[in-house]
Amino acid sequence: MKTISKRLDLERKKVTQESYDMLEAIKLVKSTASAKFVESVEAHISLNIDPKYADQQLRTTVVLPKGTGKSIRIAVLCSEDKVNEALTAGADIAGNEDLIEDIGQGILNFELLVATPDMMPRLAKLGRVLGPKGLMPSPKAGTVSVNLNETIGDFKGGKLEYRADKTGIVHINFGKVDFSAEDLLENLQSFYNSIEKNKPTGVKGKYIKKFTICSTMGPGVGIDFSMF
Repeated sequence: MKTISKRLDLERKKVTQESYDMLEAIKLVKSTASAKFVESVEAHISLNIDPKYADQQLRTTVVLPKGTGKSIRIAVLCSEDKVNEALTAGADIAGNEDLIEDIGQGILNFELLVATPDMMPRLAKLGRVLGPKGLMPSPKAGTVSVNLNETIGDFKGGKLEYRADKTGIVHINFGKVDFSAEDLLENLQSFYNSIEKNKPTGVKGKYIKKFTICSTMGPGVGIDFSMF
């Protein structure tokens, strides 16, 4: 049985309601972040979807206007003549045959993979490596692009890809606890709006089941999404 630390037990006692409005919840999360490092702030939304059906899948992107507070390592798979363009635009890694070989060997020292359309057929054989880690480029996710400068700039600046996992839950980090409550609120509202805008066509009845935010090491705080 997992043991709850005294620190977490103390922080949990500050959460006295089942749900709060967004701003109250954010302020509470900031006040319960007591780890010895700057914690991220996470959102977890449980949706009434079954992703095994095509019309109930959710995978898209959202731009967080205040950024994430975290740098992201981006790899770009492109033709040789575009490698310098990708690196100049801010990519951490760019290549073609060498990058494909590394991925095939399980060397995935990046958090996002962008590919130009002409390179997508080369990735088909790497689906079993990239797929389970959510790294396969997709036009819907904005990670297949001919405009590398814009795409890399967007993702470096706060654009996030997110997807529902097999249980229908979406998880993202939408900032750090040292962000102002107002900046976190703006990011969280953008994420919520994106969830609503991209509601799968196959959803029947209630869409959002549960909406919780927390810091990396802190307790969950429920959001009262009925007000929306």
